[in-house]
Amino acid sequence: MLDLLKRIMQFKICKAEINYQKLNPKNWKRPSFKKIIRGLVFLIIFLGALIIVKDEYEYQFGTYSYDFENVAGEDDGSEEETDCNVLGIELRGNVVTYLTPEGKDEEGNKIVDETSSESIIYLIDQAEADENIRAIILEVDSYGGSAVAAEEISQALSKTHKPTVAFVRSAAVSAAYWAASGADTIFASSLSDIGGIGVTMSYLDNTEKNAKDGLTYNSLSVGKFKDYGDPDKQLTEDERKLIMRDLKIMHDLFIKAVSDNRNLPLDKVKLLADGSSMPGQMALENGLIDEIGGIYEARSYLQDKLGEDVSVCW
Repeated sequence: MLDLLKRIMQFKICKAEINYQKLNPKNWKRPSFKKIIRGLVFLIIFLGALIIVKDEYEYQFGTYSYDFENVAGEDDGSEEETDCNVLGIELRGNVVTYLTPEGKDEEGNKIVDETSSESIIYLIDQAEADENIRAIILEVDSYGGSAVAAEEISQALSKTHKPTVAFVRSAAVSAAYWAASGADTIFASSLSDIGGIGVTMSYLDNTEKNAKDGLTYNSLSVGKFKDYGDPDKQLTEDERKLIMRDLKIMHDLFIKAVSDNRNLPLDKVKLLADGSSMPGQMALENGLIDEIGGIYEARSYLQDKLGEDVSVCW
């Protein structure tokens, strides 16, 4: 296209020069070197503008258009991304319900090591609706976070009709383990940190430091427990009982979720639910995981289960 435009411009310039020479045989003279250079500069600018317009057109309508059917997210143009039959999802860092604006830079990239339950649920729902996706792999490397986010991910994994596999890298502890327990099968390294079935709301009490610094906490609230847990005031006995009540409720729900998801007796999970974690091999012996292995073992497992080669898109 650009070569054709160049030839047309050259033809037009030559034709105009010949016509002018015919019409004005006495006054015609060859253009100066400066005029020729100016003409060439103008031609280069004109052609450059055409290239920009051409690229923008292709970006909007053709060559660089985004593949909205690729449920894995970003499309790098590879066949593995577009032809995958297993969706890979990453659960890394702090587990939260949603990503806050403060956790992203000006371009929208994450600058905080966290994963939201709403993004994982969205991907699971997309995989459920995509007939080309046959299974889901959840990569886990996290020491926990929000109990609500963990419950949401666990439920989303357990409710999908497609096979789900979680493989643990360094850790699946606390809320991260709760989330991973919703998968059909869990792989982990023998060195992975697993479990941590417990709940905490611990915090620092600043009252003595404030007293040394000459600071006074003024409680201006309506409701006996409205400012409980504020680090600038001492915790009363009634407030401590209230917090421990809530922690016990969350702990019981955590235990029940693991018992249901892992098909383990409730009493057995209660014995393991002291808040401590354990290495992968010990977790296998206690029924918290199914196999020792990582991504390769998880892929091999799915290949046997699906009866076809596995291509994972992340």
